[in-house]
Amino acid sequence: MPVFPADSVHIRYAANVLREGGIAAFPTETVYGLGADVFNTDALARVFAVKRRPRFDPLIVHIAHRDTLDALVDFSVLTPPAQRRVALLAETFWPGPLTLVLPKLPRVPGLATAGLATVAIRFPDHPVALQLIGAMGENGAVAAPSANPFGYLSPTRAAHVAAQLGDQVPVILDGGPCRIGVESTVLDIGYGESGKADTPRILRPGGVTLEALREVIPTVEIVEIAAAGNVPSHDAQSSPGLLKSHYAPTTPLYLHSREEMRSLPKIPGHAYLYMEETVQKSAARLFDKLNALDHEGYTAIHAELAPEEGLGLAINDRLRRAAAKTGAGQDHR
Repeated sequence: MPVFPADSVHIRYAANVLREGGIAAFPTETVYGLGADVFNTDALARVFAVKRRPRFDPLIVHIAHRDTLDALVDFSVLTPPAQRRVALLAETFWPGPLTLVLPKLPRVPGLATAGLATVAIRFPDHPVALQLIGAMGENGAVAAPSANPFGYLSPTRAAHVAAQLGDQVPVILDGGPCRIGVESTVLDIGYGESGKADTPRILRPGGVTLEALREVIPTVEIVEIAAAGNVPSHDAQSSPGLLKSHYAPTTPLYLHSREEMRSLPKIPGHAYLYMEETVQKSAARLFDKLNALDHEGYTAIHAELAPEEGLGLAINDRLRRAAAKTGAGQDHR
């Protein structure tokens, strides 16, 4: 199994694999990513093939220096207010679990962006990720969706990657469990492909909360992305993680309010997942616990929804998409 300690020797080895057009899995503070050189279309195609990911779903590009934005983003398309928002958000939240959707330069391959004129970019807050991306050279950038088969539970440990993708990935860097445990917040900066919107919008809740964003940019909105039924649209998605069915275990998942969860009868063969004492712990352990329960032979999993605030928005977003896969999800709030 290609799992290696995330020391300097193996980080350099993984960077060399990426430079030569290969793929590698590595830890971030959110989840483990499956990386490829963003400027190598053959490598990007390998990521889509290994994940069995539809090409209408764009990738997030990871950078290790803010200056790399100049090699990826067409700032001339942004209005002056939008440019100021980018600078303020980057200064406040990078490195960290915030992805910004920005107009791309032509050199960014359309395969990484689902053919859209925008690119999703984040500056991760993890030493292994930063060393790996930095070793790619000047203006190095790594496109990296979560390191799991498309639609399944996101990996928060190297063992999850190995179990789900195995020898399809030549190198998996083991940096231990992910600190945050849910994916990054994706924010459209306010000047999308249409050139009409000038309001920043959260497309996917995640590791940076709505409340934290509004302390910096009070006009930030959060939008509901609805998918018809469970059939993925073949239209390009404006952000990763927007399909109704996503992040799913193979075991049917049922969702309940806190009150309902406490009164549920205990059914043999069913598992029960409660929120932790803090929402931060709940987020950090969410995918880890779901991965474990999904391999214990249970016939159903019952999960408690979090309060609809802070990281609870991200937790509930992932739970609802996870429950949608089998049509088992119930949302009793």
